[in-house]
Amino acid sequence: MSYEPLYVAYLIYFNRDRDYFECHEVLEELWLKQGRSPLYKGLLQVAVGLYHFRNGNVTGGRKMLASAGDKLAAYPPDSLGIDLERLRHETSAYANRLENFEQEPFGYYDLNIELIDPELISAVEKSSPDIVPNIPQQRGPRRGAKHEAREAKADKRRE
Repeated sequence: MSYEPLYVAYLIYFNRDRDYFECHEVLEELWLKQGRSPLYKGLLQVAVGLYHFRNGNVTGGRKMLASAGDKLAAYPPDSLGIDLERLRHETSAYANRLENFEQEPFGYYDLNIELIDPELISAVEKSSPDIVPNIPQQRGPRRGAKHEAREAKADKRRE
């Protein structure tokens, strides 16, 4: 199986860099290209949920991780060359812990996406040197050309 370069980049940003903002950027592009696949949306939401919680937004983190767990549950456990079942389980457990965060606070921790397809492992290893980490990582909202284009599109729909 051949893997989309944007998906490979997502995995590198997720596992190597823990750059969940960039994960969102690259996978959103693929999600749109692939017709808004719920599987890609679930993976997107895992990164967004971790991004929110790491930045102190417990409610946003809980909502995104819970939604991600629900979306990922509909797919085979080895979808896209990863251990999706493990990711879904860990994502749902994280969301459940965040549900009780006020009563039982805990420190932020990362998740890891386990690669199980040798071809995917090879693609990640091959692409990794070409994907430069973002230093510093984006930690807050950024309004740029992409946001402007999205706003212009929304304005046209409202007309």
